[in-house]
Amino acid sequence: MDIKQELKPYEEKMQKTLSVLDGDFNTIRAGRANPRVLDQITIDYYGVETPINQVANIQVPEARMIVITPWDASSLKDIERALQMSDLGIPPNNDGKCLRLIFPPLTEDRRRDLTRQVSKMGEESKVAVRNIRREAIDSFKAKQKQKEISEDMYYDMETEVQKLTDRYIEKVDEAVAGKEKELMEI
Repeated sequence: MDIKQELKPYEEKMQKTLSVLDGDFNTIRAGRANPRVLDQITIDYYGVETPINQVANIQVPEARMIVITPWDASSLKDIERALQMSDLGIPPNNDGKCLRLIFPPLTEDRRRDLTRQVSKMGEESKVAVRNIRREAIDSFKAKQKQKEISEDMYYDMETEVQKLTDRYIEKVDEAVAGKEKELMEI
């Protein structure tokens, strides 16, 4: 039995956890304009909840500005309303053709709040990675009880799962540290 092959599905799950964390980090507003902050905001477009990036052109002409130009001018008011109701905290400027979101520089308190939020997301990801480790160990324990693998093989697999877990926990820590550093930059 190949240990690497047995660990592959668990490593893929850990990689997905890291990808989800990265996606969550992209939704945090870090003082710079990032079009990904709009990913979760939807409008009612002809009876269907549609993300803004599917009904408008989104550009970042300057470091602290996002320009949203709807393809259908009649949806401008809906997009503006959705932005006002979102948790972005930035009022859109409407010039009749497009909307401008101007990101103010972050205050020190807001930066600290965001770093706490990032740390919390990191902890949740670590818990998810540890849950995957527990799932893997339980699976190997069941195989050992059913005599599919030897006791030595079980302990080897357990050691390898722990190494894999440690590697992904380290990657989560690196991602959290990188995002915190980005947030604390002025």
